[in-house]
Order: sequence, then C-alpha cells, then structure tokens
Amino acid sequence: MTSTHTTVLNELQTLRDVLRWATSQFNAAELFYGHGNADAFNDALQLILHSLHLPATEFPEIFADARLTRTEKEAIAQLLHRRIVDRVPVPYLTHEAWFAGMPFYVDERVLIPRSPFAELIQDNFLPWVHEPDNVTSILDLCTGGGCIAIACAEAFPEAKVDAIDISSDALTVAQINIDKHKLNERVNTIQSDVWSSLTSQKYDLIVSNPPYVGADEMATLPEEYRHEPVSALEAEDNGLALVEHILCHAAKFMTPKGNLFVEVGNSDLAVMERWPDIEFVWLDFEYGGHGIFTLDYEQCLAFAERYSSEPTDSLS
Repeated sequence: MTSTHTTVLNELQTLRDVLRWATSQFNAAELFYGHGNADAFNDALQLILHSLHLPATEFPEIFADARLTRTEKEAIAQLLHRRIVDRVPVPYLTHEAWFAGMPFYVDERVLIPRSPFAELIQDNFLPWVHEPDNVTSILDLCTGGGCIAIACAEAFPEAKVDAIDISSDALTVAQINIDKHKLNERVNTIQSDVWSSLTSQKYDLIVSNPPYVGADEMATLPEEYRHEPVSALEAEDNGLALVEHILCHAAKFMTPKGNLFVEVGNSDLAVMERWPDIEFVWLDFEYGGHGIFTLDYEQCLAFAERYSSEPTDSLS
C-alpha cells in the first residue's frame, strides 16, 4: 500500500478533506497543469469529482462534508497516486476532456485537446471566413481524437467534415467521439499520410493542428507530456516538416474562396524565419494561446508556386 493510499484511507474522511489534501500534494509535487486545468485545486477537483460520479464543473458545497466510503477512497487514492507519482494528466485518468464547450473521450492514443482553435471555431472563424453560412466542406488534417473536426461540424451545421490522420489508433478514438456526438452522417474519418489518400476533393475550410514540436523543444517538455503519443507532437526539420508539406499542397484541395488555418505553437518564429516572403496572418486570442496562422487560397497557391516541387498546373 502506498503512502497516498494509507493517508487517504486512514486519515481523511470527507470530500473537503480529500480535496484539500490532494491540492496540497499536487502543489508539493510541482505538477504541471497544461491539459485543461490552470492549477492544483482545479486539477484535483476534476479528478476527485469524476471518481465520485459527480459533475466536475464546480465544488459541490452541499456534499463538502459528506463522509466518503472506503471503496470511494480507494478509487480516489489510486488516481491520486497515478497523478502525483506517474504524472499522468487528469484527462487520461478520467478519459474525458473538454474542447469548445463539448466533452470528448480521450486516452493515450491521442493528444489531450488544448488548442486555441476552440476559440476560432466558436467564433465561426470570423472575420477571416467571410461567409460562414456558405461553408459546406471542411478538412481537418491530423485530427487525432477528432475534437476539432467535431467542433467544426457543430459550428458549421451545413458542412460535411473529413477528419484525416495517419494513425489508425487515433482514428479509432475519433470514431468514438463521432458516435458520442451523433455526427456519423457529417463527419467522416480517413486514414491518410496528410494528403496521400485525397484525390479531387475541394474544401472551403482546411484546419490543421499537426505535429510541430522540434527535437530541442521536445527535450524540455514536462513529464506530463511524455504520456502523449510522440508522433502527434514531434516533427522533423525543427518542427516544420509537416507544416511545409501542408503549405505546398493546400491550394490543390481548396475552393477559390477557401481558407487554411494551421497551428504551429512555439514554432511560429521558425515559420517566419523559413518563409519571410509569405505574409502569414497570425491570430490573436482573447482567452490565451498563440501560434495559429491563416492563408487564403491565393496565398496558398503563391506558396506552392514558389516552394512546391510539383508543376504549377497540377495545383489548380
């Protein structure tokens, strides 16, 4: 029996006791909070309430001094141990993450959603997408668990969405979420190495949160990120390999009024240094986040004409 189990089972009695102790332990362990919660209290709160099958949105004061059963405390102690000692992010322990106001199933086959794309989607990509009501086709490249694709389907109710990923494991999770949100008729998964499985499709909106972390940055990531699939985080060429591949071919799959949005995170400076002649539009976010740029069809076509190895006429 671990020290966590001993303390929780023998010394703590109420929900308030467990939450206070867990918050202190999380702080003492200097855990990292980058997967949906901002601090130790909210991280512990979500984990404990989920274990008790209570809504994990706010502290239920009515149950604060309710005594926990031994079975409940054993379950909580096990989860707390994995969070503190193994540093497993809470969404992997609860198998639930929230994105764009929607709940999603997650496990260690996919990244935990945390992208500022959520704010863009909830704003219908305005003002960059000029006529949201006319968006009928959307492509989500590197979809992972399908969160961005599904949120886009909700935001654009007239649109069909293709959700692409190279990983069959990730697409299995994406399908769980498509089923969960009852979007089988509008969201379609495709296993593909970026563009390889696409042929003549044209999209009004292409969004992508591809692997973009370079080797140097990977080496500095907190332990919590080590539980996420490396292939969904790290990219070659200082994080730019997939970004360049996306940019070189995007125009071929866009409608003339289409828009491309790509998240590159901390690789934003590397993007601007690599392609200084491209007028990337970098987006600002009211609720935090950075590193997403947008280009329209003409800009993507110009990028391809300058940097793609394909003949220009194959891009039209």
